[in-house]
Amino acid sequence: MVLTKEYRICMPMTVEEYRIGQLYMIARHSFEQSHGGEGVEVIANEEVNDETNGRGQFTEKRIHLSSHLPYWIQSLTPKIFYVTEKAWNYYPFTITEYTCSFLPKFSISIQTRYENNNGTTENCLNLSPEELETREVDVIDIAFDEVKPHHYKESEDPKLFKSEKTQRGPLSEGWRDTQQPIMCCYKVVHAKFEVWGLQTRVEDYVQLAIREILLLGHRQAFTWMDEWFNMTIEDVRNYEKDMQAKTNMKVQTALEAVETQEGAGSQTNSQPQTPKTPKSPKSPVSTPSGESKSWFSWS
Repeated sequence: MVLTKEYRICMPMTVEEYRIGQLYMIARHSFEQSHGGEGVEVIANEEVNDETNGRGQFTEKRIHLSSHLPYWIQSLTPKIFYVTEKAWNYYPFTITEYTCSFLPKFSISIQTRYENNNGTTENCLNLSPEELETREVDVIDIAFDEVKPHHYKESEDPKLFKSEKTQRGPLSEGWRDTQQPIMCCYKVVHAKFEVWGLQTRVEDYVQLAIREILLLGHRQAFTWMDEWFNMTIEDVRNYEKDMQAKTNMKVQTALEAVETQEGAGSQTNSQPQTPKTPKSPKSPVSTPSGESKSWFSWS
């Protein structure tokens, strides 16, 4: 059985403003979180044209995250581990998939739509009656849901932040019912792991991890508002391109250092050297069909 959850994340901005803020947040967050051979490596970022959804942007990324996994998952994965994220952004609608070559029975897909309301649309992503029957709705409050202590920063607390450029914030109790402007991200997440004995544990872990990422990222998108508010789409695409190049260099340099150390250690111990992370070509960019149930992101 596929675990299906719908997350609703309200933001104190319009859908058009969020488009800029989201791209800025993802690029900056990816750079800041990439260190020690782990982080986000961008393989492709290009325009696409789809018969149904029109013009959009396709991105493919490798997410290196071994040490972020709990030990019971690390025991199942190779030492150099990454997942592939593919995203089709037809704003205000996006599709995101994740794949992992050595875990073919594990799949996650996220479909997202953005609307200028406070989370009142009951079937924003046109789920089937069967999906609606099993769907769990989880409303994320960027101001009053707690982030883990090691992620907390006073400067990124929506209860304390006030934008100098827009005068929005701080957010007080009940803000979603009084704030104007306001918009909502509707995200339907399908998670599936068909391995007997681990299915429920892995699916629950994935949903908790996704929720934490969504909460942290959207807090940052709001509290970094004064950094991106006056940007145009061209400005933020140029910023994204620059940050992706810096992040790729940061991740690749660290990976090469890790592989060199492991290679030296293997030779000392007369063991075969760990192969380097493959530099595979980027994947086809065609949009997945609506039936596809594959892997995750906050896009």
